[in-house]
Amino acid sequence: MRGMEIVERLMHFNLTRQEATLYLLLVKAGRLTGYEAAKQTGISRSNTYTALAGLVEKGAAYIMEEGKVTRYTPVAPEEFCNNKIRRLAEMRDALIKELPSVKNEAEGYITIKGNAEIISKLQNTVLNAKARIYVSANAAVMELLRTELEDALGRGLKVVVITGSDFLLPGAICYNTVKQTGQIRLIADSQTVLTGDLDEGANSTCLYSCKRNLVDLFKDALKNEIKLIELQKG
Repeated sequence: MRGMEIVERLMHFNLTRQEATLYLLLVKAGRLTGYEAAKQTGISRSNTYTALAGLVEKGAAYIMEEGKVTRYTPVAPEEFCNNKIRRLAEMRDALIKELPSVKNEAEGYITIKGNAEIISKLQNTVLNAKARIYVSANAAVMELLRTELEDALGRGLKVVVITGSDFLLPGAICYNTVKQTGQIRLIADSQTVLTGDLDEGANSTCLYSCKRNLVDLFKDALKNEIKLIELQKG
């Protein structure tokens, strides 16, 4: 993974770009003074000291006093990340407890944009399913859902997948066919449907709905796709 990619990912843990850049440097170097860090990154000394103080405040670095010299050393990446995740989980639980629950599922048609958001909605829909899941997508998308689908099987749900021949999911009913596009179809509990395409990156769009007529339409579409696969296999 390149340095810029690591910096981008560190920013998801509430670090600014300069803080993430300096944290990466500290991990590589072990310990540095503010002057050394500024010199190696090209960040101004004032901004370097501000960012290093931010790392300490956010639990990503420690201060080491060595005589008259102050150095900074990183908190181990696993420890830093786990601490952030644990605190977020605590805040999540507190928010769920205090915030009012959503009164009911949206009864209209919801548009979800972007690959990451669509995958998250697919994963959450599978996790929240109670009885059965039907999903049609290529093997790459199925791999992104593997953990959630395996969890569903472990909970005793019926799982039917229509996908490429290079995807195997023990315990599921699998229909293998050629699926080269990023088109996805998912029905959960005969109550919700997600349909869309993941080929466009940030411009990908998915439709989510609990509308009975749309659910029934896609149930029929998936049944027809399964029949066609069976006919092709003779």
